[in-house]
Amino acid sequence: MLKNPSTKYRAAKSIGLTDRTWPNATITRAPIWCSVDMRDGNQALIEPMDIPRKLKMFEQLVKIGFKEIEVGFPSASQIEFDFLRKLIDENRIPDDVTIQVLTQARPELIERTFESLVGVPRVIVHLYNATAPVMRRVVLNMSEDEIVQLAVDHAQMFKDLAAKQPATDWTFEYSPEMYSDTELAFSARVIDAVTAVWEPTPAKKCIINLPTTVECCTSNVFADMVEWTGRHIARRDAIVLSIHPHNDRGTGTATAELALLAGADRLEGCLFGNGERTGNLDVVNVALNMYSQGVSPELDFSDIDAIRSTVEYCNQLPVHPRHPYVGDLVYTSFSGSHQDAIKKAFGARKDGDVWEMPYLPIDPKDVGRSYEAVIRVNSQSGKGGISYLLESEYGLQLPRRLQIEFSQAVQRAMDATGKEFTAKDLWGIFEREYGLNAGSKVEYQLATKGEVTEISGTVSVIDQSWSVKGQGAGPIDAWVQGVGEAMGRSIRVLDYTEHAIGQGADAKAVAYVEMRVDDAHTVYGVAMDANIVTASLRAIVSGVNRVPAVNTSPAHETAAS
Repeated sequence: MLKNPSTKYRAAKSIGLTDRTWPNATITRAPIWCSVDMRDGNQALIEPMDIPRKLKMFEQLVKIGFKEIEVGFPSASQIEFDFLRKLIDENRIPDDVTIQVLTQARPELIERTFESLVGVPRVIVHLYNATAPVMRRVVLNMSEDEIVQLAVDHAQMFKDLAAKQPATDWTFEYSPEMYSDTELAFSARVIDAVTAVWEPTPAKKCIINLPTTVECCTSNVFADMVEWTGRHIARRDAIVLSIHPHNDRGTGTATAELALLAGADRLEGCLFGNGERTGNLDVVNVALNMYSQGVSPELDFSDIDAIRSTVEYCNQLPVHPRHPYVGDLVYTSFSGSHQDAIKKAFGARKDGDVWEMPYLPIDPKDVGRSYEAVIRVNSQSGKGGISYLLESEYGLQLPRRLQIEFSQAVQRAMDATGKEFTAKDLWGIFEREYGLNAGSKVEYQLATKGEVTEISGTVSVIDQSWSVKGQGAGPIDAWVQGVGEAMGRSIRVLDYTEHAIGQGADAKAVAYVEMRVDDAHTVYGVAMDANIVTASLRAIVSGVNRVPAVNTSPAHETAAS
């Protein structure tokens, strides 16, 4: 890289629009959306879509709710031509959808394009020619007057060929290609020359499309360009002002949003930003940005994973796991502090509340995601994420001190493997740590004499068994006395919590008992059973049985104390 890049690269010039209005504007409604996945996105693929893939993409776009869909470049190849004919001949275009096709300003391509459209009920035909100085000087070797005449001649050709097919509802669209690099006054001159030929009216508008063919300035400068153009072109009330952003600087979304503030009516782009070089505008990103601000995008992304699957199949390209709104990891927190904040916010949230959630700009449920993926656990995670997953997937509501204790057990397992843990992995650790599947068995009988509860029974753990007999102020008090005497241990209950999991006949009770064993170790015992008393008694056995592990493992002693 150059130490002084100004010797090679020029900074974008400011427009000098001192009375700009877009900074104070707000997006309050959806623009007209046009998907260009099957043309602009398709031509960017290593292996362009075949007809079955194009048809699958078209049907997905219709399902999402796009009313304008660019289906191809019918003069470019036979597949493009044949796909368009398939849509028309098989009557596959819904009545509320208008297809769009693109053609360069060359007579033979325009003729082939109109040939492909015979019998189409309605269509947008998009004409473009390059206008930027570098294209005029280096590629085309044409003057400004010649560029204007080129645009005028082919605009007239559009008009003449459309007149031969009066049954079709025609809409014309024009792009001064490389508008982002073209002098504003010259862009306006070419646009006015084209609309003078087409003679649009407020009742029958044409589309003028302003492409950032190559992003070459910050988005605020482009917004100034759009506002300037909207003020200075003729017949503005008869024009749908459209924007076609690319993403060379990584600011395609910002360019689109600021262009809407600057007066644009319409956006062209692709699902998840596919397109040449660094891609086109990501329409999903802009649409869900609007949604997060309470504005309906009038597009349906409620099953975003199915949409992603279709796009990945059709494009044969993966969607990045960090891609906004759709990536595998975008609703996922690994950081312990983030997890804790999310867990607390979910706990405080009530149905109907305004969405105020740390680290989550929208509710994952709104796009078809479950909360399972919101929090995932790795070595950077904390007790909040761990307890959240166990609650959301298995219904456990761990007391805070148990969260702290169990997080230490998870951390040891994590340090040993170095891998991310799923909710299922955490459940397996929990079962092992608290002996939920250790084969322990509790049998007992209760009797009450006045205010005293008597209990007798047996405790079996693997290959050992104890007879238990005790009395106290209740079943737990009596059981603690009996188990302590039978096992030769000192047991003191410090805290007790229980709750139900599930409903009806399938409901289970889970009991959490914090206890002090042998006046040396504070541990939790956990058990589940259909009967709450049985769950409580088994939880005490669970805690006592964990003490030998504490005695033989310094790390465990630290975790439990």
